[in-house]
Amino acid sequence: MPPATAKSAPIRQLSVFLQNRVGSLMALIKLIQEHSIEVLGISMQDTTEMTLVRLILSDPDSAAMLFIEKGIPHADCFIIVVELSESDRRLTECLSALLAAELNIEFCYPLLVRPGLFPLFALHCDDVDMGADVLSQAGFKVLCQGDLSR
Repeated sequence: MPPATAKSAPIRQLSVFLQNRVGSLMALIKLIQEHSIEVLGISMQDTTEMTLVRLILSDPDSAAMLFIEKGIPHADCFIIVVELSESDRRLTECLSALLAAELNIEFCYPLLVRPGLFPLFALHCDDVDMGADVLSQAGFKVLCQGDLSR
């Protein structure tokens, strides 16, 4: 397999833990946007003490450097972003393909952007590379970072 270029790179998700305080999400998003980085996808999971914010960004490398500079603890991982058609069965077909390959979905969420005007579905499974291959072979368009970054 050839090395990934910036355009064909897999999609990198950054995860940040925020304190449960009023305005903490707004401060994070404002910081990101002040550095000309777009939020393309977001998911939050709240606990009593912390909130996990998962982000898909237009420039994850710059955002990671920004988080390091500002002392914001974060983690990153690669995820699959798949384009779904307007068909109400398309999500079922996507999930069925992963089930047939015996892949477990650890988390998922929709994205805020739709470059091809179809819904986008972000997911992380126990084997991201295999999941992307399975979905691609099932006829789904699997996006890369270059498809989302503008």
